[in-house]
Amino acid sequence: MQQVFSIPKSMKKDFKYTFCPGCDHGIAIRLLTEVIDELGIQDKSICATSIGCSVFLYDFVNVDCIEAPHGRALAEATGVKRACPDKVVFTYQGDGDFASIGLAESMHAAFRGERVTALMLNNTTYGMTGGQHGPTTMMGQITTTSPTGRNREYYGYPAKMAEQLALIDGCAYSARVALDSIPHINEAKKAIKKAFQVQLDGIGLGFVEILSTCPTNWKMTPEQAHERVRNDMVKTFPLGVFKDLSDNKED
Repeated sequence: MQQVFSIPKSMKKDFKYTFCPGCDHGIAIRLLTEVIDELGIQDKSICATSIGCSVFLYDFVNVDCIEAPHGRALAEATGVKRACPDKVVFTYQGDGDFASIGLAESMHAAFRGERVTALMLNNTTYGMTGGQHGPTTMMGQITTTSPTGRNREYYGYPAKMAEQLALIDGCAYSARVALDSIPHINEAKKAIKKAFQVQLDGIGLGFVEILSTCPTNWKMTPEQAHERVRNDMVKTFPLGVFKDLSDNKED
């Protein structure tokens, strides 16, 4: 049976659900569209997303979108925002896209204090291309390219982007959330809205790292995958708000 997103009617496209069962992209996209609808910014929103499962956003969400080469979403978002400063510009990216091949673009957008919003779904793997080791793969985690598990000597440590961006002056808001439970989903929506609000207020870049599942490449059931988020991922990637300049706009 065809599945559909429970997203605001005005924002929904009539397109068959294509994410794997148990994938959290569906929840993340629902929260994103609810925030856009509640803020009343659909008509002036422009999304930039690039290679990875995040690219399917185009199929479901009724906003203007542009596609970027792998890792270059924030570079394109920068161009769009500077050419059209009255638009609300956001990116929707995976952790490999944002924190590996696109790391320079991501960090420098924050260094410049671009007035855009960036969402990064962190599932600790390259989901679309076969479950390879990625920048956020956890210590000991087995992937198709780290069959004995991630170790410090060979692979180094996982990237913690919420903490890193919080250190950058141009980043106005940085938070990490999860989608494993109703309370966490509610907190995730608040964080996404705040990341858009700092853009609307002209303060700086708003960033949200979203811990999400990849049951197919993790070789788990959806229930097991969410348990992994709760029991393992939050130990490596603590939840919380790491920076919020919304109450100090003069800075």
